[in-house]
Amino acid sequence: MGRIDEVFKKLVQLHNGNGVTTIDIASELGLSRANVSNDLNRLCEEGRVIKKNGKPVLYTPIKFEEIKESKKKEGKLNTLDEFASINKSLYSAVEQAKASILYPPNGMNMLILGETGVGKSMFVSLIHKYAIEMKRFSKNSPLITFNCADYANNPQLLLGQLFGCKRGSYTGADTDKAGLIEKADGGILFLDEVHRLPSEGQEMLFTFMDKGIYRRLGETDIERYSKVLIICATTEKPDEVLLKTFTRRIPMYVNIPSLAERTIEERFTLINTFMKDESARLDKEIKVSMNSIKALISYDCEANIGQLKVDIQLICAKAYAEYVSGVKDEIKVNSLDLPIYIRKGLYKDIEHRQLWNKLVDINKKYCIFSNENDEIIFEGGKDETNIYDLIEVKYHQLKEKGVDDNRVKEAMNIDIDNYFEKYMQKLQKNFNSTFDISQLEGFIQSDIRRVILEVINFSEDRLNRKLSEKVCYGMSVHINNSIERIKSNKKITNPQLNKIRVKNNDEFNIALDILKIIERSLDITMPIDEAGFLAIFLTYDNECNKRESKEVKVMVIAHGESTATSMVNATNKLLGNDYAIGINAPIEESPQKVLDRVKNYIVNNNIKSNILLLVDMGSLTTFGRELATQFNMDVRVVPLVSTLHVLEATRKAMLGYELDEILQEMVKVNELYITDYEYNEEIIVKDKIKKLAILSICSTGDGGAKTIINLLKNNLNYDDNVVEIIPMNLIGKENIEKRIRRLTKEYKIISIISTFDIDFDVMQLSLQDIFVGEGMSIIQKEIDIETTYIKMAETLKSHLKNVEGESILRNIKVFNETVQERLNIKINTNVLIGVTLHIACMIDRLKDGIKAEEFHLKNEFIEENKKMFDIVNTELNKLKDKYYLGFNIDVDENESCYVTKFLLNNY
Repeated sequence: MGRIDEVFKKLVQLHNGNGVTTIDIASELGLSRANVSNDLNRLCEEGRVIKKNGKPVLYTPIKFEEIKESKKKEGKLNTLDEFASINKSLYSAVEQAKASILYPPNGMNMLILGETGVGKSMFVSLIHKYAIEMKRFSKNSPLITFNCADYANNPQLLLGQLFGCKRGSYTGADTDKAGLIEKADGGILFLDEVHRLPSEGQEMLFTFMDKGIYRRLGETDIERYSKVLIICATTEKPDEVLLKTFTRRIPMYVNIPSLAERTIEERFTLINTFMKDESARLDKEIKVSMNSIKALISYDCEANIGQLKVDIQLICAKAYAEYVSGVKDEIKVNSLDLPIYIRKGLYKDIEHRQLWNKLVDINKKYCIFSNENDEIIFEGGKDETNIYDLIEVKYHQLKEKGVDDNRVKEAMNIDIDNYFEKYMQKLQKNFNSTFDISQLEGFIQSDIRRVILEVINFSEDRLNRKLSEKVCYGMSVHINNSIERIKSNKKITNPQLNKIRVKNNDEFNIALDILKIIERSLDITMPIDEAGFLAIFLTYDNECNKRESKEVKVMVIAHGESTATSMVNATNKLLGNDYAIGINAPIEESPQKVLDRVKNYIVNNNIKSNILLLVDMGSLTTFGRELATQFNMDVRVVPLVSTLHVLEATRKAMLGYELDEILQEMVKVNELYITDYEYNEEIIVKDKIKKLAILSICSTGDGGAKTIINLLKNNLNYDDNVVEIIPMNLIGKENIEKRIRRLTKEYKIISIISTFDIDFDVMQLSLQDIFVGEGMSIIQKEIDIETTYIKMAETLKSHLKNVEGESILRNIKVFNETVQERLNIKINTNVLIGVTLHIACMIDRLKDGIKAEEFHLKNEFIEENKKMFDIVNTELNKLKDKYYLGFNIDVDENESCYVTKFLLNNY
């Protein structure tokens, strides 16, 4: 037994319900106080012990038997354990939360620490659910959330909100009102942003936290009782912003790590969750390229999970806009669609690149997210779906869309061909170069392995040639899958059966005989359709030789002793193979000798496929024409080679892209470099967005205004880089309105706080509004809205090509405000982002003359939502004139229907 276990055992023995000190355990075990203290702190981190701060510090063991019994009764993982299983970095936080809930008799108050956006509120909701599962709370127990920042400047109003009030206790208290503590009875009261709670507010909670007793505001003769577990959350250091007397009553501190501290697997899980949320919202599957996934996994996400979620919403909104407008035939996200700050995640350090391969195979093209499927579907490259499942799913998809039988067959033929090509490519790198049936022992039974060997020997005798290793392995796995499918009473259908029978009659007849061998040996009945699939394997080697000239080899030639091979080695290491070819061209060697070495390499390695030549400069750029002529092959040359060029070209070649397709991808790589290069200070200055300003105007000098500023700074939540609070003196040499107008050159003024009316068209609030009214809340909402628009302006810069982002955003903001006013609604932030991005992309698209697709059941939709549609249609057409879309280009009813549909998500 280790020392830490001895310390825990002694703690359990000594505990009498009141807690045990470090000195008690140290004296009993004869250990130093420092060692015991270290062990107790470790036990606290593991969630096995509760630490209660005070003088002295007391420790209490957690009765884990209670947790074990609960798990046995449930027969499955509880909410928090399930959460911890996919969020390993939150294991300690989960254990602490469980310990706090189970702490006798009524749980222990908690303080949750973490940066903005790490998911503190979500974690509290999981704790609440866990408490119900563990039968600590009833099924209907409440979870009440209160943001302390809302009433930070008004302790009296805060008291009324928390404890309730008696009729007549203050002006405006017309009825008896229950407080949040009363409403939270039997459940949890979550105090978010508790650091914004003033000292008076913290002191108000002392008696209740100690005894569970409180009075409503204005009551003197009634003591009320409420059993409430209090959970607080803060982004600050508790010792700096909270009273010690307050924190002493909250013994459990739970730290939620930032997104940067989470594992790459956890971040991928979050991306998966958010993508599926968007899929559910749009009621469509979303296809995301592997490079986009890699970028989302690795980019700097300063605002944590909250920012990741919003960024994914913006990306999906843009992809959806392109889908509904007919620009794309599906909701698809490629890396070049991403904003630059996200795309830069592709070039993170090597640790991330190596970890990517643990999550997804590098040879996959797309990740498909659907709210109807718990599993993530991968398209292209390595795909675990067998040919039967692929046919079944594809067939039903096409038939549901009403595709006629002939077109279904055509589509199925293409899919089957693509499947076999990718399937055989995968096998080449997964197995040894020499066929060895013993490699398949792990997943193919011995009796089936014996039949497979007989089938391969029989096939080679009848074909009078050896089958390649790829075909042997491929046919082995396929036969095993087909036998399992037959035993499961699942149907085997081959849409290409007749085509294969006619085109490859000899191989088809051999395949029919193979079916007889399988039936005789395993006493099962094989359908004739299966012969069509087996015939594809038997013809593969010959077909492969015919197609070899269409494949692409990536060859890198660069000046220097190791320039080319260094880039190639890095690429091959990252991709896990030796696909790319590197040939160095020493400076002292003549171009002709280098060319001769290239030719010899092609001859010695029997290369018959097309070649993409990646070179650095000079005479090497002329090699392509001579190689193409001499070897009768297609050759393309890309100059100014970089490792990124080699990596992308090799990856695309491995995926089966044709030569000219890869060449186009190389052009995109160059565009990416240019885009990053051009994003310089000059452009930033040109597109600079004005900083937001709140003016505090006082007639008694700047001192009075500065007092207001301190109040605002302490009670508003904002980014100093976005918002500035400016003090001004009403009295001065120059008229106050003129001074304000001069400020508008650098700032966008969102509010003026003054006791006097200022002749300026902007929201104005009095000091009374700030101190006793809702002024602070009004300003906060304005800051939140304006900050959202500023963030969208940055995003739109990388998405629009025909209109300027900041300009169009101003006009869309007017549209949003007008629609809200006319419909008497308030658009929530998520819908606001979606509508704004959709309209911006719509205007950009219409400038190119591209109209939206016909809206499904348009007339019925308009009739059902006539009032909203008419307002949206009127306001959208005002934008037409502002952006000169031309007499023949209208914001037609289809466009208005799509925007109206977005707004309906607000309800």
